[in-house]
Amino acid sequence: MKGNGGEALRLGMLEELKGSFLSISAVEAEKLVEEIAGAKKVFIYGLGRERLMLLAFGMRLMHLGIKVHIVGDVSTPAIERGDLWLTSSGTGRLATVEALMGIVEASGARTVFFTAFPDAPLPQRADLVIRIPARTMREDEGGTPSVQPMGSLFEQSQLLLFDWIVLLLADRLGQTEAGMAGRHTNLE
Repeated sequence: MKGNGGEALRLGMLEELKGSFLSISAVEAEKLVEEIAGAKKVFIYGLGRERLMLLAFGMRLMHLGIKVHIVGDVSTPAIERGDLWLTSSGTGRLATVEALMGIVEASGARTVFFTAFPDAPLPQRADLVIRIPARTMREDEGGTPSVQPMGSLFEQSQLLLFDWIVLLLADRLGQTEAGMAGRHTNLE
């Protein structure tokens, strides 16, 4: 690795990211587009680095003109029937997601769950599960191998998925890049 700038690592990262991203179901992606396009409001919740990917997605949804809220912000309204809750746990296990899922279920809102472990009990409670075939923190339980540490591959694949969904939504909603740019914050 010394002397070549880690070229083998860079190429390995790109190859595994390509493999993971291209393994995400196009059918599931289309279902996600339908869910978002049909929701009154979209709520986003995640933790750690997955939260950062979800926040980037939330920003782009706002740029598309979708009413989106980040769970935990003081301006987040109540979730209701007709709304959509997007959450993520690469491992399929997260106590806070489990607690919030109970509230979402009681509200009548729909749930989308992003995970590498779709057969785990928690994702099975969701209305739509998007499988991201990538290594997570549960590497010891059969996750996809990766040259990268911990859940980096999952999070990178997640960001690419979200950008793909934005492109599909923009087409579905008739949004242009100029229209999206018009919604970009001017409080900078």
